[in-house]
Amino acid sequence: MKNILTLFLCALLSSCSGFLDKQPIATLDAGSYFKDEADAVQALNAAYQPLPFSNKNNNFYWAFAEITSDEAITGGDGSRPGLNELEAFTYTPRTQEFNDFWKLQYSGITQCNVVLDNLPNITIEAAQRDQITGQALFLRAYYYFLLTQVFGDVPLFTTVAAPDQLKIPRSRKSEVFAQIIADCDRAATLLPNSYPAAEIGRATKGAALALAAKTSLYDKNWSKVVEYTGKVKALGIYALMADYQDNFRKTTQNNTESVWEIQHANLELEVGNSLNQWWASKKFEGYGFAELTQAYVDVFEQDDPRRKFTLAMNNEDYFGLVYKPSYSSTKYSVRKYLQAKVDVTQKADGDINYTAIRYAEVLLWEAEALVELDRGSEAQQPLEQVRARARAQAATPATALPAITATDQQVLRDAVRHERQVELGFEMHRFFDLVRWGIGGGLPGFQVGKHELFPLPQTELDLNPTLVQNAGY
Repeated sequence: MKNILTLFLCALLSSCSGFLDKQPIATLDAGSYFKDEADAVQALNAAYQPLPFSNKNNNFYWAFAEITSDEAITGGDGSRPGLNELEAFTYTPRTQEFNDFWKLQYSGITQCNVVLDNLPNITIEAAQRDQITGQALFLRAYYYFLLTQVFGDVPLFTTVAAPDQLKIPRSRKSEVFAQIIADCDRAATLLPNSYPAAEIGRATKGAALALAAKTSLYDKNWSKVVEYTGKVKALGIYALMADYQDNFRKTTQNNTESVWEIQHANLELEVGNSLNQWWASKKFEGYGFAELTQAYVDVFEQDDPRRKFTLAMNNEDYFGLVYKPSYSSTKYSVRKYLQAKVDVTQKADGDINYTAIRYAEVLLWEAEALVELDRGSEAQQPLEQVRARARAQAATPATALPAITATDQQVLRDAVRHERQVELGFEMHRFFDLVRWGIGGGLPGFQVGKHELFPLPQTELDLNPTLVQNAGY
């Protein structure tokens, strides 16, 4: 049976010369689609479509990571009941956000498999074939990583399946992890370190190596984490930005700290960053979702400048407004991924990119793995790099954020975990960190043995009887 692909080809860069330039929405027959290099590039571009946090994608991955954690409550006006369920851990397989997320990731995986299956059948220069193959492998690995984070064991497809072959059981997470690593390893041999300006946003060698490192981290293969982070560092192209906030400014995106950055564009084409509306205070034309908790505010050390770059509180500047406690039910609002009114033509189409992997996190992965290997003195170095950058921006650098000199494993473990929370706040890591550290049980409503994973969507269970629901649902 022929596979019908709906390709939404849109721009992820503000420039009209971006690698996903505006194209008409087209419905194409995959069986006759791949005829030349231009067809292959167009199909690959479509594989990037599920990435943005856009209105079209309706991607609530951020809610799985933040609303369920100790950093945020739902807030907002109740227009998304699923968000309230996530906060209270009362969600079910019928919660809509799970169904939307599942379909979005598998649409990306299917598109990657279409590219990989058809590419050998066309005439194309070897270098271009390698780049397209590497990108498709990386994107497939990335979508599978997100699925395993959220659902654990999931069906694994490495080729386009006929409709009568889609009803397969879930593969164990360890098998999916192995496929992710294999895809990343191969992608890293095919991808370049960087691209010309018009191609910025495509997957790179560093992104592939970093995703392999992150997968190894979740697999608790600490030696592999050190190996892969070492390979990322050995590329010699990444470095911390001197100004922490440059990671969240429109004018300083895709910088030397960016390892894997998901592009967004203010083009009124449903490719903008909708976090600009979902997270903004209702006083700032937003929905007010993801309001910060007092507990999160309290984790920042005195004079840590990352606090003011991450959240707004009483009488501070808030994109041209003076923030007041009434702007949020918790008295605090997120700053990351938001921008001033003059920078966008419509609120839901922000163009602040989401950096899914920053070099700062690579350093913290390395530090965490070294701590778990009980190589404490080595772990201090990458940890100090991250703290030193923040310290340099403090009001009193001489006394702020003292270097961690302890070598005790538990003390260092706590220090690395603290640094992840303040460095990476609201970058969609917190809940998954709590789960992999085995300390999610402290969250209100969290049941150990049940809530480490989210339930498979009921729609998918109904369509595929071979799927088995996660324990507890």
